[in-house]
Amino acid sequence: MSDLVLALSKGRLLHPSIALLNKLGIEPAGLSSDSRLLTFDLPKFNLKILLVRATDVPTYVEYGAADIGIAGSDLLLEQMRDVYEPVDLMFGQCAIVLAQPIQNGNRSCLKLRIATKYPNITESYFSKKGMPIEIVKLYGSVELAPSVGLAEQIVDLSSSGETLRINQLAVVEEIVRCSARLIVNRASLKLKYPAIQKMIEAIKAV
Repeated sequence: MSDLVLALSKGRLLHPSIALLNKLGIEPAGLSSDSRLLTFDLPKFNLKILLVRATDVPTYVEYGAADIGIAGSDLLLEQMRDVYEPVDLMFGQCAIVLAQPIQNGNRSCLKLRIATKYPNITESYFSKKGMPIEIVKLYGSVELAPSVGLAEQIVDLSSSGETLRINQLAVVEEIVRCSARLIVNRASLKLKYPAIQKMIEAIKAV
């Protein structure tokens, strides 16, 4: 049986993901947010770790480049990847929120412009409300958009809310709570079932 391939993100979930592996008795030497290596072979544990961008973890798992991965549920909701999600890991908890300037003023517009990194989640949210919007897709610094007139509101990920407060934004509504999830490639679940099931049970136990 070939090794399991685990995809981890370089972002905010890396440190708690490493802590989880340590609880399982797996200590990948040299794996950190500062690492320049992208692959880590752990033959003792029949495991290979890939270090990739957070947004790419679901892609690696869906297409089978990795058997399993750890990804935020915000990305899973946004990307709608065809992967199995057996465990809510309960760390990296945050929320996708709708926010607007604290001093909002009286802007009259027929169609709100919403700046976001999450166009699919945003579209779904406003469609359920029956509200027409224009989505402005950004890849970073979403909080800046209202202050420069790019958008009236934003939809973004928030944990403590501090970044919103610093940028004079207030939460209008919490759209969905998010956390880290263990995800599994569906074909790998069948081909490597004993190893993957053992990993799932070990994670649930800790």
